Amino acid sequence: MKSPTTTRSTTTPPTTKAASRRAVLKAGGAAAGVLGAAALGIPAPARAAEFNYKYANNLPATHPMNLRAKEFADRIEKESAGRVVFQIFPSNQLGSDTDMLSQVRSGAIEFFTLSGLILSTLVPVASINGIGFAFADYDAVWKAMDGDLGKYVRGEIGKAGLVAMDRIWDNGFRQITTSTKPIATPADLKGFKIRVPVSPLWTSMFKAFDASPASINFAEVYPALQTKIVEGQENPLAVISTAKLYEVQKYCSLTNHMWDGFWMLANKRAWEKLPPDLQAIVARNWNDAATAERADTAKLNASLQADLAKQGLAFNQPKADEFRDVLRKAGFYAEWKAKYGAEAWALLEKASGSLA
Repeated sequence: MKSPTTTRSTTTPPTTKAASRRAVLKAGGAAAGVLGAAALGIPAPARAAEFNYKYANNLPATHPMNLRAKEFADRIEKESAGRVVFQIFPSNQLGSDTDMLSQVRSGAIEFFTLSGLILSTLVPVASINGIGFAFADYDAVWKAMDGDLGKYVRGEIGKAGLVAMDRIWDNGFRQITTSTKPIATPADLKGFKIRVPVSPLWTSMFKAFDASPASINFAEVYPALQTKIVEGQENPLAVISTAKLYEVQKYCSLTNHMWDGFWMLANKRAWEKLPPDLQAIVARNWNDAATAERADTAKLNASLQADLAKQGLAFNQPKADEFRDVLRKAGFYAEWKAKYGAEAWALLEKASGSLA
């Protein structure tokens, strides 16, 4: 996490004996901070950042998204000559997903990466990329999200008073983990107690399989699994690994049932305060960070199954067609086509093929 900007190294001393003890302590504290930085070989900044922004997310600091965010936040600071500084707050440090969404809307947080599936509580069409079993592979995902569907969703996000960067970050295809049994067929989900994010799409899909979904914020997932409030959960392999969910789960079924990504969202007022030259620096670097994180996630996923198997997870590979047929017969696709509207659904099917 990026440390707050250091106070100036020069402090004007009190000129009268009436100076308060508080002022003296404040001055001494600033000097001590600069001395400490100097001892570490860190030069004191020439001036405070003109734009000091908070960037928050819900993932562990070790996740590729946070590693790339740190790298590119440093680039933004350098390229802007110190005018724009980002402080990074991973792992729900500033609240739950819903708390942080409220904060980015109010301006308490300036930047926030959030799953479109959770953002749908504010922008309904933002969850369209998570339609169950829609995308066969990453080629179809990027065709949609870097193309017309992504552009359409960003436009809807803009109507809600937020600014979305052009490139969506990869959160990966989602898999189901359980503590009780592998999920091999749709019938295995009947009555199954599964944690899902706070999003209607997840609840709707798992109810179509006659499961028992429970909406729980990510920060509470590990204890919910540990205490058996739910039997399982679903997340990409990278999250299962970095959040150490393998410690409280036994099986991992590679369902690839949803693809999920993170939109880099900015508070509109904070964004518009940036002059055009700084907007260009910030947007280019965050979009480049998203592209780099996609490659990181793909590389990580290629090795994660073997790593997680060593941690004790047993893997199986269900057939997607069986699950897709159940959703079609249950009216899931028809229901969500009506909710998203014909225009958005047509943009989805340009990449996914016919669903409903």
